[in-house]
Amino acid sequence: MLKIAKNNLPALFAVIAKSADLYLPIRKGTVNYAPWSEDADVDLDTLKTVKSPKDFFLPQSETLYTAALAGKKIQLEAEPFADTPFVVFGVKGCDVKGIEILDKVYLSDPVDKFYEARRKHGTIVSMACAEPQATCFCKPFSIDAANPAGDVVAWMADGNLYWEAKTEKGKKLTEIVSSMLESAADDIVTAQQKDIRQKIDALPYNSGLPLDRFKAERLIELFDAPQWDSLYQTCLACGTCTFICPTCQCYDIKDFDAGECVKRYRCWDSCMYSDFTLMAHGNPRKTQKERFRQRFMHKLVYYPDKNDGEYSCVGCGRCVNKCPASLNIVKVIKSLGVNADV
Repeated sequence: MLKIAKNNLPALFAVIAKSADLYLPIRKGTVNYAPWSEDADVDLDTLKTVKSPKDFFLPQSETLYTAALAGKKIQLEAEPFADTPFVVFGVKGCDVKGIEILDKVYLSDPVDKFYEARRKHGTIVSMACAEPQATCFCKPFSIDAANPAGDVVAWMADGNLYWEAKTEKGKKLTEIVSSMLESAADDIVTAQQKDIRQKIDALPYNSGLPLDRFKAERLIELFDAPQWDSLYQTCLACGTCTFICPTCQCYDIKDFDAGECVKRYRCWDSCMYSDFTLMAHGNPRKTQKERFRQRFMHKLVYYPDKNDGEYSCVGCGRCVNKCPASLNIVKVIKSLGVNADV
């Protein structure tokens, strides 16, 4: 175990930034991940950034290739893959798990080379959740907020940041900043972990979530459950839940006329939109009820069926905080999971 005084963190960030692009939670009204600079208002105390850090591996919009006329021929120029090392600092356990879920989608055959390149060059420094919130429910999804995954895991306690490398990437980063760190006993971290787990256990959503019914063998029963008729009613189809979710992975591919060329790009899309997967013959899910059901069936049934029972939710609680209609996955789980007929 290593440590650095909290008031020396700006110097630590400066050292990291010399070897890689550095991104941290930055306060600009709200708190979101942004590039580090000496005058940035770094905020490692805020539990949840508005958006998750998945943008660094799956950008909200990215160009795939450019097409232009060269005489009478069309010339295609592929966008180069990312090749610059970067560090994302202060990632909470739920968001690390969210990236691992994306890995199973984008690193499975056929591998997405754009995503793969970013994962190869990105190092994640995660941070334990010292003060979890009432809207957190990560524990039912097998996430330990007191000891999250990551290349380096950090804990903020007793005026220090405690640091432990977990992977080869983490060890390489530790070597780069080794002059800034000093050895430390792990008793303070152990005590904080115990305290965090007690707080997590006391949160209202972390116990009693009836997930056992969400199994592939009950797919038809869940799909036809009458509860969907009432659950979706207040949904505004705004897509907020999908854009703040750490695990949502859907995208659209579009062409943009840039004048002398056409750029083909992909951008995040939402299954809550009426034009999602729109084809020449129309949309396979014509009603908001069908679109609402698709989102939660995918997270709770379809994805787990293909990924050894792992759900496509990490319990970050962003949808609980941000949905303007107060709809969220917790309500869906409780509504469908406790009914004896489902």
